[in-house]
Amino acid sequence: MWVPVAGLPPRLTLSALTGACRLCILGSGAARRKDVLARDRRGLSDFHPQLLPSLSFGDSPSWVTKCRLEPRRYITSPRLAETLVQVLRGGREKTCQLFLECNPGPGILTQALLENGARVIALESDRTFIPHLESLGKNLNGKLEVVHCDFFKLDPTNCGTVKPPIMVSKMLFQNLGIQALPWSKGIPLKVIGIFPIKNERKTLWKLLHDLYSCTSIYRYGRVELNMFISEKQYQEPWSSFDIYTQDGQLEKPKRRESLEEVQQNLCLIQLTPRRTLFTENLTPINYDVFFHMLKQCFMKRNAKLIDHLHSLSPVDAMDILKKIKKKEKTKITNLYPRDFKQLFETIECSKDYTCKWLYDDFLEDRIV
Repeated sequence: MWVPVAGLPPRLTLSALTGACRLCILGSGAARRKDVLARDRRGLSDFHPQLLPSLSFGDSPSWVTKCRLEPRRYITSPRLAETLVQVLRGGREKTCQLFLECNPGPGILTQALLENGARVIALESDRTFIPHLESLGKNLNGKLEVVHCDFFKLDPTNCGTVKPPIMVSKMLFQNLGIQALPWSKGIPLKVIGIFPIKNERKTLWKLLHDLYSCTSIYRYGRVELNMFISEKQYQEPWSSFDIYTQDGQLEKPKRRESLEEVQQNLCLIQLTPRRTLFTENLTPINYDVFFHMLKQCFMKRNAKLIDHLHSLSPVDAMDILKKIKKKEKTKITNLYPRDFKQLFETIECSKDYTCKWLYDDFLEDRIV
């Protein structure tokens, strides 16, 4: 399907994200079992949700530390774990075999990965699980390393001395012997986990900033991110998109999930950074200007693109439209994610202007 953009501020996440990565979605939740069994999960492709029974996930067990305020979700189904291993390996034998698993809990997926010959680094924030996880690695010649660490609290900002489970990625990777790979090379490691129940959107935005700035885990190359996120957060961005067939016809949704169904489901998003993400005009140095452009465009998503150009840049708006082959009446809702990148790069390479961007202090202080 072809998907043009039309969004609210949280929805622009997908515009930044789609331009940066390949996405593969694996859903879980309210699905009919016969539909689940009929699907060949090795054939997952972009924008095709795959549904799995909600019983594949479990909340924090009763014997987990009582003082922890935030509940967590863990993979509790060996069957789901085997399916995930197939998805992560992609049906290829020579794929990356180093996995960084975030808060594995009871270690169901950890064991499945180990049984399929992978090397696993388990980052567990709850000490209660650590002895059990360490027992899974016995007699495996170092294929499993367990670290008391919270992946979602790596590299905190405005923080002095840190102590586990909060860690700095540079020291963590150095201690684990993980070497950086050039962006043009392969994938150094794959990260797998479930976003924390609170602040899912904030956590995803932090990872996007890390990706575009090549900091934190992305300092080590094109790290592949495999994360379960609530379908509510997943559906909110995609509900902003009109769905078109390849012949340009608007496709009407067959049905809408109820709020209760959305809240019960999880979706697996697989983010693989593109080798060609960065160009001469979009770099880890000026990515923040690109994000500023996106935020301003989505502040008034129903406005015409030319109106946004007048407030974004002193560069001739009609000349920009001509170069990106858009009409004067084109609206933000008519743009595809890749169009935003093309728009940004076109303005960046304008040679006749010393100042290429206009800023609004209000937007600079706004948190999306």
